[in-house]
Amino acid sequence: MPDWTSRLAELATATGVPGAVLGIWADGEQLVAPYGVLNRTTGLEVTADSVFQVGSISKIWTATLITQLVAEGKLNLDDTVVRLLPGAPIDARITVRHLLTHQSGLDGDVFIDTGRGDDCVERYVGLLGEVDQLFDPGTAYSYCNAGFVVLGRLIEVLDQRTWDASLQARLVEPLGLEHTMTLPEDAILHRSALGHMADGVPVKTWNLPRSIGPAGLVTQSAGDLLKFAQLHLDQYAEMRAPQVPFPGGAEGVEAIGTAWRLYDWSGRKLFGHDGTTIGQLAFLRIDPEARLAVCLLTNSVNAPALFDQLVSEVFTDYVGVGAPPRPEPIAGAESGDQHVGVYERAGVRLEVERRDNRLVMTYRATGDRLAVAEEPVVEYELHPTAPADGNHFVTRSAPDQPWVPMTFTPTYLFTSGRVTPRKE
Repeated sequence: MPDWTSRLAELATATGVPGAVLGIWADGEQLVAPYGVLNRTTGLEVTADSVFQVGSISKIWTATLITQLVAEGKLNLDDTVVRLLPGAPIDARITVRHLLTHQSGLDGDVFIDTGRGDDCVERYVGLLGEVDQLFDPGTAYSYCNAGFVVLGRLIEVLDQRTWDASLQARLVEPLGLEHTMTLPEDAILHRSALGHMADGVPVKTWNLPRSIGPAGLVTQSAGDLLKFAQLHLDQYAEMRAPQVPFPGGAEGVEAIGTAWRLYDWSGRKLFGHDGTTIGQLAFLRIDPEARLAVCLLTNSVNAPALFDQLVSEVFTDYVGVGAPPRPEPIAGAESGDQHVGVYERAGVRLEVERRDNRLVMTYRATGDRLAVAEEPVVEYELHPTAPADGNHFVTRSAPDQPWVPMTFTPTYLFTSGRVTPRKE
């Protein structure tokens, strides 16, 4: 077996990731390999039980709670939200299933801070009447954080306690997880990671508002995340049933299950999810046939390059296949000048312009997102990719980072799994 501790250190150093933990659970055998420092300012060393924010992997925890409530007969996936939450200011056609599969049409990246009180999720949902409906429910896919906060509120109402308390009682305690929490006052009792920007500078804000909890505020160790992965190898198989195709198939994602992303890696069917908070990125991939779960927790925006190389090597060693190659630029394709314009959704304004014979996209954080944006304005150069029709492009945050696809239509831009409508 390769020395994964040494390989993690080698690749993390090469990609500029200050701290990380690699976790591997292979049919009963477990390895947890730490590397680096949790915070470059303090120099505190990463250990196997250090806790990192797992971001949107939290959505799987929320979806698991919903699945439990379904099994208890407290709701059905095709119930409308307004039947379960009378007065909720959202489209009356939106169902629980739409929320779990990112088909609600709600403009999803809403980071309203509604305070630290136990009513923060309820107050957040009460403000969604001010949020745009991007498309009719069930007609498209667009990644939606707001939808999972609504699911969190459903859990609170049906379980008669806060989302945090429900997660603790229904999952954390039964699984015996001693390094999993949702609140900063609990995380501070552990060796907690702090995010870092590409240049290695620590971020100024540790976490997202509490109101975003059901969408992304679980903090935990790699060992605890692997225990959660084992739960899903043994139970909740229905959550891995395909619900909706994933547009474009980036990174091998072919469909969305009940919150899970479903992957095809050279014929092997995996499930998993990623998570991003403020300078912290987490990754989880599970091969049910091999009974293999691999997670990577990091404290750097440079983590995608580390993940692409390291986790592909791990899977190649265990099951003979790695992640599919990402799309890359191609020469001689159409320039796509027809897509010059402004695209906007909650918290984000994207300005595409022709500059020196190339397309450039300027990302601008707006509204509530400004409170958690370490880099509120970023420029990306767009490069044509296959199919060479003038609508498909790739970009990347730095020369050593992976390419990210984006697709233009006459009415919106689709990138990072999100629909961003054209405004100008």
